[in-house]
Amino acid sequence: MNAKSTHTKLIKTEAKRLGFLSCGISEAGFLEVEAPRLEKWLNNNMHDTMQYMENHFDKRLDPTKLVDGAKSIVSLLLNYFPNENQIDSTYKISKYAYGTDYHFVIKDKLKSLLQFIQQEIGEVHGRAFVDSAPVLDKAWAAKSGLGWIGKHSNLLTQQVGSFYFIAELIIDLELDYDTPTTDHCGTCTKCIDACPTQAITEPYVVDGSKCISYFTIELKENIPTDFKGQFDDWMFGCDICQDVCPWNRFSKPHSEPLFNPHPDLLSMTKQDWEDITEETFKKVFKYSAVKRTKFEGLKRNIRFLK
Repeated sequence: MNAKSTHTKLIKTEAKRLGFLSCGISEAGFLEVEAPRLEKWLNNNMHDTMQYMENHFDKRLDPTKLVDGAKSIVSLLLNYFPNENQIDSTYKISKYAYGTDYHFVIKDKLKSLLQFIQQEIGEVHGRAFVDSAPVLDKAWAAKSGLGWIGKHSNLLTQQVGSFYFIAELIIDLELDYDTPTTDHCGTCTKCIDACPTQAITEPYVVDGSKCISYFTIELKENIPTDFKGQFDDWMFGCDICQDVCPWNRFSKPHSEPLFNPHPDLLSMTKQDWEDITEETFKKVFKYSAVKRTKFEGLKRNIRFLK
């Protein structure tokens, strides 16, 4: 086995040990296919008030502009599918936000992986990314064979589904590269048909400015009244397009204790949510991604749903 293969095997084995679902590697370079797609999406204003999507256009498409001497993108998936869900007929939050904010959980694992690479292989430079920098996570994960981008624009994996986080290490080390997998959506349109706000405007294209997740998390102003009655009780994020996807029949519960929800969260009723105090909000969501919307933001979302 040559050095590249040995290093690749070492990295993938350690990623598994750290609890990642899977690890795929692709060669760093310009994303030719994604460039016109991203440009069109921005030109059609599908990002609405998410102005940050316009920033660093060139860096989004070429990681060698983010990390000097970048050779490889190590893409990683981390499962967050919960053991149990909120009670029925309550206001809902996305499953990914049940437990500790994933940014902290994954960043620690990525740092450990980078340290391991430096200890075992030598002087390797790189950076860890968890959806907080201009990196097209899904495109790189698809390029490295971890899944295909579904009609709902999420990454999908056979036997696993889509309830996982995507992160990457961009490093200046040449490795063996994986090849993309094929698309297995076929003629299915369940995600498109189920979206209550018609945010999936055509297969593989999501208009961010119509997405329930955008309204309940990103939008800082009032939610447009035209959408009243269309949110299906989602108060933070939305999982509809993933919940209806046939591939998510294969989702298995995660084994990351930090992703377990606060004990009170799953049993809260609509009345509990409507009466929530800032003190309870801080207690239940102390380490959660829900803090992004802040107490007032969550109250606004609940008022909109009532």
